[in-house]
Order: sequence, then C-alpha cells, then structure tokens
Amino acid sequence: MIIEAEIISQPYSGEYTERIYDNESAWNSQSWTFIKFTNDDYSEWCGQFRGFPRQVAISTQNKIVLVLTSDYLFQLDIEKANLVDIEDQPQYHNLTVAPNGDFILADYYNFEKVATNIKDKEPIESPIQMDIIEFKKWDNEKLEFTCDEFLNWDRHLTMVYDSGTNKIEIVNG
Repeated sequence: MIIEAEIISQPYSGEYTERIYDNESAWNSQSWTFIKFTNDDYSEWCGQFRGFPRQVAISTQNKIVLVLTSDYLFQLDIEKANLVDIEDQPQYHNLTVAPNGDFILADYYNFEKVATNIKDKEPIESPIQMDIIEFKKWDNEKLEFTCDEFLNWDRHLTMVYDSGTNKIEIVNG
C-alpha cells in the first residue's frame, strides 16, 4: 500500500524499480513527471507519468492516489498502484486532499471535489467569480487560498474553503 508520494527529478537508471503510466495520444507532450512512492513496507519505487509535473496527493481514507501533470490527471488505487482512471488535458493547477479524504482540485476559476472517482466531480460554489486561485494551507477542516475577483483584478482576496460544510467564504478583501 502506498503511504508517501513525492515529485522528484528523473532518477538514475536502476535507482528504483520503475513503472510507466502513459496514454497514447497525438496531444502528448514530451515532458515526464517522476514520482517516488513509498509503500507501507518502506520499499521505494518510481512512477513515470506523461506530462510536466504539477502535484500529487494521497487519500488513505478513499484509497486513491491522484497525480496531476500538464497532460493528464491520473487516478491510481493505493493498494497495487494500478491505473483506475485517467483524464486528458486537465485544466487544474491545484490539487490537495482534505482531512476527510476528499480531493480538492482547482483550475484558475473553479473548485471541484473528488471523493471516489475523477469522473465524478462535484463543483463547489463560490460567493464570487474567482481568478488565479492558489492553495495555501490547511487549518483543520479549512483550506486557505488566495485569488483575484474575476474581471476586478485589483481585488486580491484571501478565502477559505470549509471541507465540513463544503462552502467557500471570503476572509478579507
């Protein structure tokens, strides 16, 4: 079972057991993301994923690993690291896992929640139209993030997403 995942630079040949995750497509970039995984027996191995690296997150509660690259959003099962699902050309730039195990994804404008499968995303409503969303940190069940108000880029906001209530609130602005 996977217990840790970390984006690394390309490892030396033979440094880790390697596993390649790819998808045949004319739209594939030439970039690759390398993730060092640690299993519960502390063995380490490397996953190679198509696309420029963005983020990786593990949900032990939902038994899912998500790997976000510029080309794909990969969903792996936590037990055997098998590819469960894949989404091509993702627009997401932020990925994190909430304390309850749900994944939170954001592109520049919107939040979405993933509980069990990347094909079943739930949009999270915001009190304003957001732009340039950037996740900062978790404080218990609350995710602090910054953004600008869409079409009012002089208004820089600090906001909070509460994973318990599934609501977004403005902290200051």
